[in-house]
Amino acid sequence: MINRFVIISLLLLFSLNIKAQNSDTLRIEPFSYKNTILPLALIGAGVLLNNSQLEKNFQDNLRNTVGNAFDFPIDDYVQFAPIAEMYIADLAGIKSKNHWFDQSKYLFISNLISSSITHGLKNLTLKTRPNGGQLSFPSGHTTLAFTNAAVVYNEFQQSSPILAYSSYAFAITTASFRMINNKHWLSDVLVGAGIGIIVTHLVYYFEPLKSFNPFEKSENITLLPYMEDENYGFYFSYKF
Repeated sequence: MINRFVIISLLLLFSLNIKAQNSDTLRIEPFSYKNTILPLALIGAGVLLNNSQLEKNFQDNLRNTVGNAFDFPIDDYVQFAPIAEMYIADLAGIKSKNHWFDQSKYLFISNLISSSITHGLKNLTLKTRPNGGQLSFPSGHTTLAFTNAAVVYNEFQQSSPILAYSSYAFAITTASFRMINNKHWLSDVLVGAGIGIIVTHLVYYFEPLKSFNPFEKSENITLLPYMEDENYGFYFSYKF
């Protein structure tokens, strides 16, 4: 079931989707439906494959190829690589669509909504993992990885296409190793990827809390989150 957090977030999205064209006229910017083709295709394919013999055979063949004892938990780390890419690009001065605070804001909102949907579906479907664990469908790691990648894509697709698309390489790696490590089925990662992409595109279309940025006029201040091993905090800098 989708919890109250996603409901609150969706209300924020839809209540703030009207953008000013001028002082007298309001309009809703046209939505590019091409951004929904890929994620909807991924979700559709995942739903069709869910609990099918085809995905079971695929998983068996995959594990037979790498070995049934194989376990390389790189997927626990590369899911965060797009976030690191984005903030490193900011520090390097690469032009982005939004201010670093707005990037962080949309990153948080996108992950809040996509993870809420994914965890809601997990508790609704109660699908068994290939390794016997529970709550398999959809893949939470994959959802997070593709949400993060889609944020980077939206921020840098115009100024740095290589950077924008490279984020998806990390997301695909995450999804692949969720299956290789026998944690998820093919349908789990397909739906997780689709949720992450479409939610993020919608967040960037509606731009919730667009006018909220206490650092917008403070160009000399940089405040970025960081993660190192199990330590979490913020990087702060001020240019005199």
